[in-house]
Amino acid sequence: MTNLNIREGFRAAGKGLPVLGLAIAELVLFCLFVTAVSLIGIGLGVLLVPALAVALRATVNASRRTAERWSGRAIEQPYLPAPAAAPGLKGHWQRTHAILTDPATWRDLAWTLVNPVAGVVAALLPLALVVGGIGGMLMPAIYGPIADAGSNYYLWVRISDLTSAWYCAALGVLVLAGGLATGPALLRLHASLARTLLAPSRTAQRVRRLTDSRSDAVSSSAAELRRIERDLHDGAQARLVALGMNLGVAEQLLNKDPEAVRAILADTRKASAAALTELRDLVRGIHPPVLADRGLADAVRALALDSPLDVTVNADLPGRPEAPVESAMYFAVAEALANAAKHADPDRVSIDLWYEAGALRGQVIDDGRGGADPSRGTGLRGIERRLAAFDGLLAINSKPGGPTTLTMELPCALS
Repeated sequence: MTNLNIREGFRAAGKGLPVLGLAIAELVLFCLFVTAVSLIGIGLGVLLVPALAVALRATVNASRRTAERWSGRAIEQPYLPAPAAAPGLKGHWQRTHAILTDPATWRDLAWTLVNPVAGVVAALLPLALVVGGIGGMLMPAIYGPIADAGSNYYLWVRISDLTSAWYCAALGVLVLAGGLATGPALLRLHASLARTLLAPSRTAQRVRRLTDSRSDAVSSSAAELRRIERDLHDGAQARLVALGMNLGVAEQLLNKDPEAVRAILADTRKASAAALTELRDLVRGIHPPVLADRGLADAVRALALDSPLDVTVNADLPGRPEAPVESAMYFAVAEALANAAKHADPDRVSIDLWYEAGALRGQVIDDGRGGADPSRGTGLRGIERRLAAFDGLLAINSKPGGPTTLTMELPCALS
C-alpha cells in the first residue's frame, strides 16, 4: 500500500464514527414517527406527524450530507413541495396527509432501519480492524502481562511466549492492512446505499422538473404576452391611429383641396400596408402559418430556406403531433439555427426530425466552432425551458472546435 492509501485508510477508520450517532437518532425517530402514525385515529397523531417529519427529514438530510462527503456526489432532497394548508386542525390534517403520501417519507423510514445496520458496519468494522491490527503488532512488547493472565488468544493464536507474540504481530499486520483497505471501500458502499434509498426517485424528479418547467412556462408566457402587447401598442396600433387621423384630415379637405387628399390617401395606403405587414409578422411569431397549414417538416424546411446557412433537412414523421408540441419543437429548432448562425459560424447544418418510442425527436448538427454551453447564454437555456414545459429533454454534445449536436425529445402521440 502506498503512503496515500495508508493515510486514506486511517482517515476512513475515523470518518465512520459520526454515523453511529446519526443511526441512533434515526432509529429513535423511526419509533416515534411510527407511534405518531398509529395515533392518527384519535387525532393526536395529526399534531405529532408534521413535527416529527421535520426532525426525521433533518436527521436524514445529515446522512445525505455525510454520504456526499464520502462519495463527492451530492444527494438532492426528494421531498415533494408542501401544499398550501388551511389554518387550524384542517391544515394539520392536510400537512399530515401530504407527508404520508410523499414516497420520500417512506424511503426515509426505510433508511432509518437500514442505516443502524449498514452504518454500524461501515463505522465500526474498519476501526475495529485498525485498532486490533495495531494491538497485534504491539504484542511482542506487551505480551508478558497478557500471557500471565491465563488463556488469552489473539484471533486463533494463544499468547503464551515471545514466539506466539510474534505470530500475533504478523497477524496484526494483515488485520491492519485489511482495515485500511476495507475502510474507504465500506464508506463508498455506504454512500452508494444512501444514494439508492435517499436520492429522488424518477417520479419525484419528474414532478420537480415539471413544477420548475411550469413556473418557467408561466413566466415565459407572461413575458410573451407583454411583448405582444408592446408590439401592438408601439407598432400596428400606432399606425392604425395614424390611419384614422389621416382619413379625418382627408375628409375635411375633400372639397377644398382634392390634390392634398390624394397625397394623404397615398400615404394612408402605404401605412395600411405597413400595419398589415407588422400584424402578419406578429402572428407569425406566435404561430407561423406554414406550421399550422403544412406541418412541422415543411415549416422547418421553410426555416432552412430563410436561413443564411447551408441547411439540410431530413424528416420522417408518419403523422402530426399536437399543435403545442409541434410548435415547441419548431421554435426549439429555430432557436438552435439562430444560435448556430450567431455563435458557431458553421459551413453546414443538418436537421433531422423523426418519431421513435413515443417521442418526437429532433437533432441539429453544425460543423462550427463548438463549445456550446447553456451556462454561458440564454439561447440554450431557453430551448431547455421550452422543451421542459412538455416534459421534454435537450442533450448537448459540443466539444471546442466542433461539431455541435443538439438532440431534442418531446414525449407525444402522433395523429
